[in-house]
Amino acid sequence: MTAVYQLKNIRHFYNDRKVLNIDDLTIEKGSITGLVGPNGSGKSTLLKLLIFAERPSLGEIYFRGKIELPFSKAIRSKVTLLTQKPYLLKRTVYDNIAYGLNIRKDKNDVIRRIKTALSKVGLDFERFAPRKWHELSGGEAQRVAMAARLVLEPDVLLLDEPVASVDMESAKLIRNATLKACEEWGTTLVIASHDLQWLFSISDTQIFIFNGKIFPTGVENIITGPFETHNGNQFIKKLSDGQFLVLPEGGKGKTAALIKKKNISIDQDKKQLNNGFNQCEGTITSMFFEKKKERISANIGLNDLSFTLNFSPDQISRLDLQPGKKIILTFKIDHMEWM
Repeated sequence: MTAVYQLKNIRHFYNDRKVLNIDDLTIEKGSITGLVGPNGSGKSTLLKLLIFAERPSLGEIYFRGKIELPFSKAIRSKVTLLTQKPYLLKRTVYDNIAYGLNIRKDKNDVIRRIKTALSKVGLDFERFAPRKWHELSGGEAQRVAMAARLVLEPDVLLLDEPVASVDMESAKLIRNATLKACEEWGTTLVIASHDLQWLFSISDTQIFIFNGKIFPTGVENIITGPFETHNGNQFIKKLSDGQFLVLPEGGKGKTAALIKKKNISIDQDKKQLNNGFNQCEGTITSMFFEKKKERISANIGLNDLSFTLNFSPDQISRLDLQPGKKIILTFKIDHMEWM
């Protein structure tokens, strides 16, 4: 596959606060990339850089092998972004969807293309084309905003929580239209969403972002503070049910630590272990199938914390894992990393 984006040594600041810290990231043409992470982790900032609405404070972004700058004409006709809040012009639905074509000076078969774009998001042309922006519900407005991007048949479609604030029917139509763009035109999709079940079922790659740093292995497990000191140099994270996790040395001034999925094992019961391990009980809260990777992800609640682990269907069957089941998580203290 060919790279659409290559990010090299990206450092991005707002005033003195570092919001992105990416050494290397490649996104392939025609791929579907899911961006996962808590609010404020840097997902929206990364999407702004990918649409070239901002220039990184340091580092380079290559688009199809060339360094591009914000608002470049070469990008304007190829990359588009749909945000959580639909920003519509104070015009009719027709004029909103036609706006991008007008900017391109593209007058070829405009009415048919607008009809097609509206149909892809479940809106009838005759009913909706003449409506004003303020005559739409929230879900309808987001679908119009999606149609305005689809009419351009973009090479890259970026989506920032596209269905977080819409009704179920609108969410379904927007999701379907997103996938059809990839299937019909080979559009590269980069999607930030908290809907992990949907995101994991469609994406080729998941990138986890926390405090501006990316983890290309997908969702990793973050342990957030506050922490208490333990035996001088070590730290502990107390859970509300009385359990606690021991963290490694070097945590002074740190607000979070990470334990990777691959370093966590699960058991049915607690075992006798030496002092170099953490062992805690959690409950499986949800499970979803990652179709493209043929594996199952499970969210495990540990009171204040939530961990995510991956399993093969065989492991799920053998261990009889299901939502509501209690399991024991075990991992070495020195496998935890301060962030």
